[in-house]
Amino acid sequence: MLLHPQFDPVAFSLGPLAIRWYGLMYLLAFAQFLLLGRWLIRHRQAALTVEQLDDLLFYGMLGVIVGGRLGQVLFYEPGYYFAHPLEIVAVWKGGMSFHGGFLGVLVAMALWARKHAKAWLDVTDFIAPLVPLGLAAGRLGNFINGELWGRVADPTLPWAMVFPQAGDLQARHPSQLYHIGLEGLALFTILWLYSRRPRPRGAVSGVFLIGYGAFRFVTEYFREPDHGIFGQSYTVSMGQWLSLPMIAAGLLLLLLAYRRKTL
Repeated sequence: MLLHPQFDPVAFSLGPLAIRWYGLMYLLAFAQFLLLGRWLIRHRQAALTVEQLDDLLFYGMLGVIVGGRLGQVLFYEPGYYFAHPLEIVAVWKGGMSFHGGFLGVLVAMALWARKHAKAWLDVTDFIAPLVPLGLAAGRLGNFINGELWGRVADPTLPWAMVFPQAGDLQARHPSQLYHIGLEGLALFTILWLYSRRPRPRGAVSGVFLIGYGAFRFVTEYFREPDHGIFGQSYTVSMGQWLSLPMIAAGLLLLLLAYRRKTL
């Protein structure tokens, strides 16, 4: 059984300004998006320019931050944030919903596609393989902060971990690391390899939706459920409820993509 290292959430300070690891993980996510995106433009003949990629990232950042925060407020902690409205803008303290950020990015990509006269699904197909490593960076930030710990585990499990932030000394699953492995590294590998060859419009996006939704549904069984709009459920958590529509939409999108190709 392991003890969480209890990292200082502040990476370093510049005078009165505290730079937190959680914020640095977001910067890392955006940086890898740019690097991988430029690689795709150079090697896979993506229908974007480097200048357009920079603009795309700006739209994506707004979608992630605004959507992710609003998702946390509306899906998981409406009571707290409505009672403390000033805390809504304190994103540097953590508290971002993937599903909210996902919806925010979809809206941002639709606006960007309209501005540049691109097909929306072409844009989402392009960015899908660039997202998982950014998700892994965010989960690493959660682990550093010692938040979003897992459910109680068998103490004999070699990687079971005690998270003092949980308020007890019970051995738990380090579920943040499970998220990194599945929704981050495994999903990135699947999408990167799948998108190496030309695919029907929307197919890569469909695989992302199915992959993320399925992996998130699995990892939620090892994560201490959050209090959401349906309360705290150990049977089907809020994260699982929000993942089910993603899986269904991904299957439909993949079916339509290959049906259009056949026709």
